[in-house]
Amino acid sequence: MARGLLIVFEGAEGAGKSTQLRRLADCLGAAARNVVAVREPGGTIVGDEIRRVLLDPESDIVPRAEALLFMASRAQLVEREIRPALDEGAVVLVDRFFLSTYAYQGVGRGLPEEALRHANAMATNGLVPDLTLLLTIPVERGMARVVARDRGLDRIETVALDFHERVARAFETFATRAWQSEHPECGPISLVDATRSEHDVFAAVLADLHTRWPGTFPPQA
Repeated sequence: MARGLLIVFEGAEGAGKSTQLRRLADCLGAAARNVVAVREPGGTIVGDEIRRVLLDPESDIVPRAEALLFMASRAQLVEREIRPALDEGAVVLVDRFFLSTYAYQGVGRGLPEEALRHANAMATNGLVPDLTLLLTIPVERGMARVVARDRGLDRIETVALDFHERVARAFETFATRAWQSEHPECGPISLVDATRSEHDVFAAVLADLHTRWPGTFPPQA
């Protein structure tokens, strides 16, 4: 059986990555594809408990502990869910992965990149995404979307705006060819303009995937 595909959705707060991942999962399911959708942190019993702690606004977590908790959730997710699904030939869709670590804990929190790189190598055991779809949106517009959800803000979302601006600038850097060539552990990265309508963003996502893997992804929903 051929190995499956690992597709990651990334982006700053309010970019719409979770929405686009769900749309793609539904589209592949309707086409009778073997698809598995998971999120970070979470996706396992251990990961879901880590997610609860990490996102609880009342949690007092220092940056290094935050990074290591994310890594622990990732290690469990890769071992228990992602690798088995890939071995079965599934298309695995992940809501956040290593780019978020570089952006949030690296640039945002100021932790050293090399330490994060080594920790991730242990957490993933060398697993590299086949493609990361990086959804881009201005910080103010993305945060406005988050507030408009009216579900309350989690611990990460409540951090000051300058933190989210650093994160957004980091994602912009990740989109450059130079950065990608220096970070092969992140795999190929494709930019998606997330300022458009949900429908148009999904059309762009599907067009990109169909171009790369026409036998797996339909040309349109």
